[in-house]
Amino acid sequence: MNAPTPPTAKPLRPLKGVRIVSLALNLPGPAALMRLQAMGATCVKLEPPAPAQAPVGSSGDPMGMYNPQAYATLHQGIKTQSADLKTTAGQKVLHRALAKADVLITSFRPSALKKLGIDWATLRRAYPALCMVEIVGAPGERAEEPGHDLTYLAEAGLVQGLDLPPTLYADMGGSLMASEAVLQARLAQLKTGKGVRLQVALSDAAHYLALPRTWGLTTPGAAVGGGHAGYRVYACKNGRVAVAALEPHFAKSLCQQAGVADAGVKSMMAPSTHAAVAGFLATKTRAQLDALGAKHDIPLFTLER
Repeated sequence: MNAPTPPTAKPLRPLKGVRIVSLALNLPGPAALMRLQAMGATCVKLEPPAPAQAPVGSSGDPMGMYNPQAYATLHQGIKTQSADLKTTAGQKVLHRALAKADVLITSFRPSALKKLGIDWATLRRAYPALCMVEIVGAPGERAEEPGHDLTYLAEAGLVQGLDLPPTLYADMGGSLMASEAVLQARLAQLKTGKGVRLQVALSDAAHYLALPRTWGLTTPGAAVGGGHAGYRVYACKNGRVAVAALEPHFAKSLCQQAGVADAGVKSMMAPSTHAAVAGFLATKTRAQLDALGAKHDIPLFTLER
């Protein structure tokens, strides 16, 4: 008889009742808004009108045109509204929303915010209790520089060879920082009754994600940079296997199966141990390795070639 399924924990919604207006396009802003909506915030996103050549019903956010599936996922539960902020009508839509908002999220350069009349100095006079979270490419004076996820990752040393990174680390890391900034701003707002401005830079997100490499943890030959035989990706009989047997008890289990007598740190860094583990794993199929990992408590995950 199957055990009863435990009740699903009710999700925390610490931002219930908080009203957020976002002008941020592409990925970091909408990804942050997705998380904030999940935390209970009421979220409104104002988008520019779709280009004239776009299909009827298209979004004014470029993400809606080049990846409708991603756009749909990011905007579940988000109220979207078209507003051309360069026009009087669009400004009216914006300020109606801001009059009810607790937080504004933007992703424009500072000079663009000033031209649109939504720089911090102007907003603070009009809405003293409003918080502002600015998502920019780089911090401070560099906020006017052109850039994108790839350039910020390259600057942080996270682009290797000619291959593109497998995901948009700076954008997604920036979205986490932006949602964190909203929480910080809201706490300050509740304490003082006044709005605060916080700036989130995608380049800072990239450098934060790069810290393990900066510290030497993931550089070639380091413990989690391929130097430890228990923390590597190996070939197996019909694919690959990512092995993460870094802790002593995991390394010991791996070595016992691979026929390696010593699982000490020095031994795990030795070429002979790498060769023994590689040879052992090469004889096993993915299914065999999945079963072996489960039976002997070895953290691994098998992959296709």
